[in-house]
Amino acid sequence: MADRINLEKDEDLQAQIEEVEALSSIYGDEWCVLDEASRIFCIKISSDVKESKLTACLQIILPPDYPSASPPIYQINAAWLQGPERAKLANSLEDLYVEHVGESILYLWVEKIREFLLEKSQDSETADQPEKVNMTAEEEVDDEEEMPDFSTFKLNTEDPQLFMEHAFDEELPPIKHGNTITDRRSTFQPHIASVVTPRQVKNVLQKLYENKKIASATHNIYAYRIYCEDKHSFLQDCEDDGETAAGGRLLHLMQILDVRNVMVVVSRWYGGILLGPDRFKHINNCARNILVEEGYTGSVDDAAKSGVKTKKTKSKKTK
Repeated sequence: MADRINLEKDEDLQAQIEEVEALSSIYGDEWCVLDEASRIFCIKISSDVKESKLTACLQIILPPDYPSASPPIYQINAAWLQGPERAKLANSLEDLYVEHVGESILYLWVEKIREFLLEKSQDSETADQPEKVNMTAEEEVDDEEEMPDFSTFKLNTEDPQLFMEHAFDEELPPIKHGNTITDRRSTFQPHIASVVTPRQVKNVLQKLYENKKIASATHNIYAYRIYCEDKHSFLQDCEDDGETAAGGRLLHLMQILDVRNVMVVVSRWYGGILLGPDRFKHINNCARNILVEEGYTGSVDDAAKSGVKTKKTKSKKTK
């Protein structure tokens, strides 16, 4: 049994090496090795349209059992790619993976993203200012091209089955909406749902974006933690949605509170006044409040014992 497992691991590693060599040959300088030992790579993808060129950076971690059993763990970095468009692209990548389970998938993913960029470039609605969609003035002031926190990514490698869920887990869980926090014309509102599969995470996001007000938010930052009973480990991830580092901070809060099987989304409507670091405080306060209110933590006192500030912030209900 052990020999068979080791053989499969060797075959996966050899398949990864051959795939990486092929991609490096095809894409040249666009392909980048970030950490060969940890199997972390990235590639810059562009639409190749001179008048309205869009670019995206695909960052990838290859789990030890890819491609035989698990998909790559990935993140797409593109300031212009927000909300429903990001979900649409993620769905198309998932469909490709399902069609080619057990096969090397990265080339197909890269070309699918390139095809998506080309379609967006040809869309006159996005051609005018492709790089400024949903970016606040604070992002322009900070102007930091941060690489993602790969320590967060690696949390997923213990259970990287991101796409293949059973049908009975795919129902939409109830979504609850919390109190808003308003500061200098910026408004923050949390949303929460119980999730046990990544498919449910996707369903919750799609449902939220059906709400025109939420869809119009400048940022919809989210994080989720799913406890895998069989492996005694967490499947967890986060998304900044253009608010640099906010998703990682939100996930860190959830780790400190030791919550599980829950997803938190915080919507921010930017009011035109820079908040600086206060914006992260409001995002985490929104998330903490709704986690406590919905019973995912023992109490505000428990949160305080975990090192989370519990200072109350004035809030109001969304009409």
